[in-house]
Amino acid sequence: MKRRMLGILLVGSLVAATAAMAIPVTPDPGPADGIDVGWYRSTGLDTAVDQTWWATRNRCVPDTLGERLICGALGYLARAAGRTFEAKMSDDAGLPLPAGWDLMTTKNASFIRSAHVETPLDLAAVLDFYRASLGQRGWTETNGAVIAPDRAEIAFTTSDGPATLRLVRQDNKTIADLSLRKRWSVTAGIAPKPGQVKLMLGNETDKAAVITVNERTVRLAAHAGEKLTHTDDAASEKSDIPKLDLPPGKHKITVKAEGSAARSRELEIAANETWGLLVGPDGAPLPIRLY
Repeated sequence: MKRRMLGILLVGSLVAATAAMAIPVTPDPGPADGIDVGWYRSTGLDTAVDQTWWATRNRCVPDTLGERLICGALGYLARAAGRTFEAKMSDDAGLPLPAGWDLMTTKNASFIRSAHVETPLDLAAVLDFYRASLGQRGWTETNGAVIAPDRAEIAFTTSDGPATLRLVRQDNKTIADLSLRKRWSVTAGIAPKPGQVKLMLGNETDKAAVITVNERTVRLAAHAGEKLTHTDDAASEKSDIPKLDLPPGKHKITVKAEGSAARSRELEIAANETWGLLVGPDGAPLPIRLY
């Protein structure tokens, strides 16, 4: 089952400001004006409940004074909704999530809990948040943490299994990947080949899309492969989910959804990890750690 709420928040009290609508203003990216959300829930092959959430913020760019007033009100409501949503996703995933995000995905399956967060906050602030939050949960850092201005990687021991936090600074954003592998055998078909990476591709939109991974191009019809979020479909070799075997490291990803501009980024994946990449609203790439 999937629920989706388009983040278009209506502010009726501002409609009366019609005179102000025509006054031009200097362009200002302003705050976020809405949140796009998706939720997938299924029962895996091991009968355990499997949940996946994703969310992206959209931003209001006003051209007139009236629109700026509307953007400000929308942004206030969106930030309030965002705080509630962060709490909900954090509870469902069982992992802390920082405020101020632009994109986030979470996964809670029988064998993994994971969260992917992209935020304009600097790396040091995000690192401090996670160290404090995870310490409060009783997680213990192991020796060998790597801390640098543009990246950090820390391993933890927890009562539920081993966990890893990876932070990377890319395109004026901090990308945080937090994962905990539970003490449960992974479902066959999810894990990559030893020492390699598995990347599954899907399109959650109503339009066709093209994903290019390094030099390889994959064309996806509307909603093709979107069930990569479901453990049983992701594990099945008979599903329509494209699956790529890749070496560990950084991979250049370009997503082009019909009617939207192409979006490019790097996706860093370590050996023995499995990821999904969904095409989201307006062609937004949605990385999801699956294993």
